[in-house]
Amino acid sequence: MAISQLPEASSPATEPSRAATVDGPPALAMHGVRHRFGTLTALDGIDLEVHPREVVCLLGPSGCGKTTLLRLAAGLEGLQEGRVEIAGRPMNHAPSPRAVPPEQRNVGLMFQDSALFPHLTVLGNVVFGLDGLRPRERERRGLELLDQLGVRAYAHSYPHMLSGGQQQRVALARALAPEPPLMLLDEPFSGLDARLRDRIRDDTLHALKSTGTGTLLVTHDPEEAMFMADRIALMKDGRLLQVGRPIDLYCNPIDPFVVTFFGDVNRLEGVVDNGTVHTIAGAIEAPDYADGTPVDVLIRPEAIHLVPLGQPGKHNASHVMVSRLLGRTSLIHVCAHGSDGAEAHLHSRMPGVFLPEENQPVVLQLDRSQVFVFARADSA
Repeated sequence: MAISQLPEASSPATEPSRAATVDGPPALAMHGVRHRFGTLTALDGIDLEVHPREVVCLLGPSGCGKTTLLRLAAGLEGLQEGRVEIAGRPMNHAPSPRAVPPEQRNVGLMFQDSALFPHLTVLGNVVFGLDGLRPRERERRGLELLDQLGVRAYAHSYPHMLSGGQQQRVALARALAPEPPLMLLDEPFSGLDARLRDRIRDDTLHALKSTGTGTLLVTHDPEEAMFMADRIALMKDGRLLQVGRPIDLYCNPIDPFVVTFFGDVNRLEGVVDNGTVHTIAGAIEAPDYADGTPVDVLIRPEAIHLVPLGQPGKHNASHVMVSRLLGRTSLIHVCAHGSDGAEAHLHSRMPGVFLPEENQPVVLQLDRSQVFVFARADSA
């Protein structure tokens, strides 16, 4: 099998402790947060900051503790251990029983359910929490936000007259109206259909950036996190596994879980020999591991670039098994052949329309920036 390699991409710079230099205290600071439900440890030593004008996405599978962390920040759950500060103001410091109640924390909350007041108009919902302003100023503020989110025409309608997406826009306007230093969003787009979800995400991101508020957004969707976040905090089993810019988690993952959470991978096994792992997909450099170390090689489908070679037919070379168009990309199932006669089923994702016929012989080229080597979990 012919194997060639594309030039290696340069590694992104090491991510600083904050997305951008900002004045003043963090919008949210959580230190040493631990929480248990009976014998279950939901959060285990969480340290996390969200700065003004920054969107941090709390990403992870169901049950990893991300919603519990958000509820502790909002004061909807009692803090058992650790410290929470909002805009530099202490909210609680466990184990002290004294805590600032949720309604006094000055945070904007938005959930999957818009939870609008059915007896109030759209404008009435948005200005509900603006009692400190004069009526004319309240109306101006409400209409300004509704206009920014594209629902000003419905200002005097009632929630039941709006679509799900329109209701979410109104809920966002209501949360932003008091100009809180911190916004907490818990899976706010998961109940929307795909196309509408994309539009609402985009409008939400622009609204958050225009206000300058710090935002913590909980999601289980890696694509949503990549789209929305300045930084992603990836959780697993109650711990923060890796925190950084989207490009850092995607291109410089520190754990196999980080790689697999962001999409499908081809998984191959090997043993390090003279700083290299020899696999059916070619030789992969592994300079960080001692010779003899059993490793897993994780190769993203988009890392495998296919070049057709000759005509379809019976052969002993790597060849196409099935091709499928997925819209913006094509997914190709490949039977890869090694020089020792070994075979492996690999997936390649090619941009655009690329649909080689069954049994089409191909050459595999690897983009090393999307190939990752980790010591095998059972190697110890």
